[in-house]
Amino acid sequence: MLKAVSKKVVKSTPVRRAVCWLGAQYIRLVWATSRWELIGKEHFDALYDNDQPAILSFWHGRLLMAPYTWQKPRPFKMLISGHRDGELIANTVSHLGISCIRGSSSRGGAGAIRALIKTLKAGEWVGITPDGPRGPRMRVSDGVINLAKLSGVPILPVTYGIRRGRVLQTWDRFLAAYPFSSGVLIWGEPLSVPGDADDARLQALGAELENRLTALSREADRMTSRPPVEPAAQAEGEAA
Repeated sequence: MLKAVSKKVVKSTPVRRAVCWLGAQYIRLVWATSRWELIGKEHFDALYDNDQPAILSFWHGRLLMAPYTWQKPRPFKMLISGHRDGELIANTVSHLGISCIRGSSSRGGAGAIRALIKTLKAGEWVGITPDGPRGPRMRVSDGVINLAKLSGVPILPVTYGIRRGRVLQTWDRFLAAYPFSSGVLIWGEPLSVPGDADDARLQALGAELENRLTALSREADRMTSRPPVEPAAQAEGEAA
């Protein structure tokens, strides 16, 4: 009964709008009431100060505070799935000044890829969850690597960690941050993908990005005294 009522409520446009607005205010509350340590921001600043757009890349489970890994007044867009949960995320981050490109970077998302390339060529940054929208958790799909190859811009891995919060039992092990806490934002070194990279090189760079993002998240968890979240097991038959 409660589940059926909940579904009907979520289908209500006014309720969805209110939930997204409240969600954005909650993210602002967490940011404003917590003490944040910024680590590796020089990697972000070096690209921005040289008018070099980049692809901010973060695990889906670290999505909540990802808007604050973008700390400049210029435009920024995030790739968000076209599913209903993607619509909720898109509407939420719109209240934080972030616009969205709807679709997928790898699953039949040719239109999304074209829009992302156009955005990057215009000098704007984009944000992507390389394990989204459905996983497997903390495994890089080929979409973000191909986008970097086609656009000629680097990928900048980022993450966050926080002391007060809860890791939800969702597929992505979503980190739900609590306010009045302390946390870290971490930017890693940018990863470039050559335009002439062959399939073997692209696969190796995907593995490198995966390793960097996982290492950053483990460091963020270590610094906030939190057990690390582990990647999903590799699919059967997949190379180790």
